[in-house]
Amino acid sequence: MMDNRNLDELLGSKSTPEVARDLLGMYLEYSTPEGIVGGYIVDTEAYLGPDDEAAHSFGMRRTPRVAAMYEKPGTIYLYTMHTHRILNIITQPEGIPQGVMIRAIEPVTGIEQMSANRGGKIGPDISNGPGKLVAALGIPQELYGKSIIDSPLHLVYEKKREPKKISALPRIGIPNKGEWTAMPLRFVVSGNPYISLQKKNQIDEDWGWRK
Repeated sequence: MMDNRNLDELLGSKSTPEVARDLLGMYLEYSTPEGIVGGYIVDTEAYLGPDDEAAHSFGMRRTPRVAAMYEKPGTIYLYTMHTHRILNIITQPEGIPQGVMIRAIEPVTGIEQMSANRGGKIGPDISNGPGKLVAALGIPQELYGKSIIDSPLHLVYEKKREPKKISALPRIGIPNKGEWTAMPLRFVVSGNPYISLQKKNQIDEDWGWRK
């Protein structure tokens, strides 16, 4: 699992957009009863509550649903949107409700299991969206409030890859939120086929990774 010293450098001591960028190329792993599944994070979105009108914690909103957002850095925040479970990681010290949504991963380990979890989907459609990746990995709601450091769902720092280029884009599905709609708070590994809404003519041969 991820070295705590590296986690301290990543979470709680940097701005949330910086964390969203640093998470690109990080290896996300889930230990399930059926086996280990995992892959590289290639698409993230930063949410800057309480000022961010698109964040669940806008205006310091506190409900049972968002309680995990007020916990320590590395806390797992899961919520359901349009029947799809979405994975977020809290990024700031306790009481500052900011986090990063994990939008997409490039599968590496347990691809057959992930495909089965997605009803036989193959290729990018396995995990090129926030609901898709959670379904592919089989992440249950019981992980809400657990830690991305030492829970069955965790980051593996030693496997991190370096993107050749990171692009900053507007977040997806954020209409009618004023300046927050177009703010470039989404970060992707440019050229990777697994990022959400990726066009085929923009895919690099090396999928956007440094050698």
